[in-house]
Amino acid sequence: MKKIIAAMSIALLATPALAQSGTNSPYSQYGIGALSDQGNSFNRGMNGVGLGLRPHNQINYLNPASYSAVDSLTFIFDAGLSLQLTNFKEGKVSKNARNADFEYAVGGFRAARNLGVAFGILPISNIGYNYSNTGSVQREDALTTTTYSNAYSGTGGLHEVFLGVGWSPYKGVSVGVNGGYLWGEIDRNVANSYSDGYAKSLKKNQYCTISNYKLDFGVQYQHELNDKDVLTVGATYGLGHSLHADPTLSIMSASAQTAVYDTTEFVAHDGIDFPAQIAAGVSCTHGTKWTVALDYTLQQWANAKYPQDNGNGYVAKTGLFKDSHKVNAGFEYCQNTEGRSFLSRIRYRFGAGYSTPYIKIGEKDGPNQLSVSAGVGIPIVNVYNNRSMLNVSAQWVRNDASGFIKENTFRINVGFTFNERWFAKWKFE
Repeated sequence: MKKIIAAMSIALLATPALAQSGTNSPYSQYGIGALSDQGNSFNRGMNGVGLGLRPHNQINYLNPASYSAVDSLTFIFDAGLSLQLTNFKEGKVSKNARNADFEYAVGGFRAARNLGVAFGILPISNIGYNYSNTGSVQREDALTTTTYSNAYSGTGGLHEVFLGVGWSPYKGVSVGVNGGYLWGEIDRNVANSYSDGYAKSLKKNQYCTISNYKLDFGVQYQHELNDKDVLTVGATYGLGHSLHADPTLSIMSASAQTAVYDTTEFVAHDGIDFPAQIAAGVSCTHGTKWTVALDYTLQQWANAKYPQDNGNGYVAKTGLFKDSHKVNAGFEYCQNTEGRSFLSRIRYRFGAGYSTPYIKIGEKDGPNQLSVSAGVGIPIVNVYNNRSMLNVSAQWVRNDASGFIKENTFRINVGFTFNERWFAKWKFE
């Protein structure tokens, strides 16, 4: 029990690291930010599939029903980080940005027969951007030109700490639930200034703190096709609800000529909703040799409230976003998990996915996302341990929308799964 508490403490200590922004994307200035990749180190090599997976030696928090498959007498702890390089391109202009991010920490164990428990801390979204543009306008007298500068910046994002259980009431049937605490902040700034001092400079600050619950339900059905082949179907439902947050818009105007400063503040009470999510997946496993899986996820953003500056105030509205759709496919192969050769124990993973955006930019849709991944699971074998694993994967992600910035990201994900037999009773002869 002391080791379980220690692992939970490590997960909570990861909170400051998660608070750092893991993105430089200008698209994170919309909505709750750029949505984080879900899944831990083992299924990121398969591009994030997991709704129909029931690993006995990993914590698959994508579907809480899978916790019932966790090995008895063991405790599992998994933590991961990512390193990424992103290229932003608009027309002939190209820029690169680097990020490093501590992504998640999760743990789990078998609490009773057919009952598994998991806990952890996860990213939900990231906000991180800083850019500016300049231009010029002709004065009314047509004799002089005024230059202006617009600066945009933002930080923040949402995170979740959760506790989940998975139970198998009947052979082949499992159900589960993750109960989470959702928190974070959204902080965005726009500063407009002019060179002549006649026009008023404006500074807008959009700020919001979020503190609310999150609930996700899962179910899985497993069917043995023959002695080695197993088909698993899974589905999850994430509860959509109001976050009961009160976003604030502060507008400060200043004129260098008159030295008059005005500040106006607007509040959009109960102005942000978290969307409902419906997802389903299927996997087919051939013994311990290979697994193929397919997932589909729908996030219902179209009816979610979000505040908008309409020029006269700050008002929560629906219809600012659109429903997003995501399809992922993944494959894992291992020659022999119990083989004498070290190379035969390595797990090879591949995956690909496509998703549509939830954000709108004016009247246009945000960028569609295409991604591919590959990874390996390297067993840790020594005299004390033969169940832990180092998971390493590489992922290429492309965000592309006609007429907007194109993003190409190369990401390395590294995670270590600690799997130890903590609850076994020793026998002496």
